[in-house]
Amino acid sequence: MAEAAGAPSSLGPDWVLGDDGLYFRRGARVLLLDDADRILLARGHDVDQPERSWWFTIGGGVDPGESDRDAALREVLEETGIRLDPGALVGPVYTRSAIFDFYRQHCRQDEVLYLARVAGATGGDELSRDGWTDVEHDVVDEMRWWSLDDLRGVEIEVFPEGLADLVAPLLGGWDGVTHHLGIARED
Repeated sequence: MAEAAGAPSSLGPDWVLGDDGLYFRRGARVLLLDDADRILLARGHDVDQPERSWWFTIGGGVDPGESDRDAALREVLEETGIRLDPGALVGPVYTRSAIFDFYRQHCRQDEVLYLARVAGATGGDELSRDGWTDVEHDVVDEMRWWSLDDLRGVEIEVFPEGLADLVAPLLGGWDGVTHHLGIARED
């Protein structure tokens, strides 16, 4: 028996089955930069494919009734322990839809990506996992600050694809235009 659209998922309460047969959620992500123009990324894996890992931006699902901006601020705090001033969040600078397999489910996440800078970040020691969900504890392996040059040379997948080239024009500030990246198939 097929599941009905709107049915919740084992991925978490923010994922629901869409009319297209994919589990869906809205996501808010943050391109979080430090004083040295490094970006903070998390490295994760799928429990069904532990040998495959990838780097991705900080962020997650938008809760019902929550704005994208509020979700981005909450996700940064939960995933890193960093409390951003709401005025530090710029954008959204990009939007995209990502289609991928995760936790034995075929998923689609419509994302808004914001830009924010933090002062004084020097490594991973100041980051906290205290706000992580059970799923995040299962699948997130590490967090790391990356220079854009080092990120361009990484040998595993990075999402969104071409991230270093997406961040580079933002180092001098945002031009005020939200750029739409389209649909990315990340399988």
